[in-house]
Amino acid sequence: MDDELKKRLSQSDAEFIRVLEDLIDTLIARGVIRLTDLPPQALEKLQERKLTREQLRHGLNLIDEDDDLPL
Repeated sequence: MDDELKKRLSQSDAEFIRVLEDLIDTLIARGVIRLTDLPPQALEKLQERKLTREQLRHGLNLIDEDDDLPL
């Protein structure tokens, strides 16, 4: 039972981190905060995660977006 609770908490943490990232992006887009308002360590972690997600997104792109697919 304890392992299942830890697994659920870990999954919840991962999901919540994504919510926080989206919130930060929204606040920056609306001009409420600037990236430079964040502590350097937080900024570094956000940039690392964005880069990793971008690399993953491109790594999984098996079909070039410019390719015309037959119907």
